[in-house]
Amino acid sequence: MAEEKPDIAWRVIGGLVGLVTAWAARKVLGFAWTKATGKEPPIDTESPEVSLGEAIGYAVVMGVGMSVAQIVVNRTAKKRYDAWKSLKQVTPGQ
Repeated sequence: MAEEKPDIAWRVIGGLVGLVTAWAARKVLGFAWTKATGKEPPIDTESPEVSLGEAIGYAVVMGVGMSVAQIVVNRTAKKRYDAWKSLKQVTPGQ
């Protein structure tokens, strides 16, 4: 069975949601990193001044955190968009 191609409105909304989510998640995860470790997040994880453990830990936290944020926000946005779209398609008198 062929999958439906997403409409242009969802593509635009999904792209904007993705950008905002990535920005916000990075800010929140950076804040959490600072609170948990007492140090600012490493800017360049390849720098010799950043320990290997810190670089790997930061990469894991950012990778998992960003992925979870994207999944949660995209699923929520898609549900709301589909609900809005179905309300728009309902004709009066049904």
